[in-house]
Amino acid sequence: MSQPVFIFKVALAGAKGVWRRIAVRGTQTLDDLHEAIFDAFDREEEHLYSFYFPKPGSKGRARIRDAQEYTCSYAADESFGGEPDVKTTDAKLASLGLTPKRKFYYLFDFGDEWWHEIAVEQTDAPAEKGKYPRILETHGASPPQYPDPDEDDNDEEDSDEDEME
Repeated sequence: MSQPVFIFKVALAGAKGVWRRIAVRGTQTLDDLHEAIFDAFDREEEHLYSFYFPKPGSKGRARIRDAQEYTCSYAADESFGGEPDVKTTDAKLASLGLTPKRKFYYLFDFGDEWWHEIAVEQTDAPAEKGKYPRILETHGASPPQYPDPDEDDNDEEDSDEDEME
């Protein structure tokens, strides 16, 4: 029997209307989901990342602080610091106990902190021929991974001029 396909809606936090629907096979890992999100949101440079699975009923800061973390191999390495976490390359989707409507979080780039909310939409979609993961739907333009510094300068100049008037 072939593994089912998981359908996720991945929304960029703080950017209403910017989300992607992504299909991933149950035999694939959180690392594969990361790669799909990286591509779907037009990222250019790799950075550290983690997925956070909050305990049911947790709210506020406890939602992330007490969550099960799955992190990229480099960040999970003991030599990086702290205790080793579960690596995303070891976490197959079918083994995570995901259910429809479950939400979890993805943090890309520990410095710039691109947070995403991921909603499980389906855990038993039939597998179709072709490569997975695959992007099924795209809504809203992705903000650039690195904002143009000239745009920030122009915004500051405009606000300085407004203050002088």
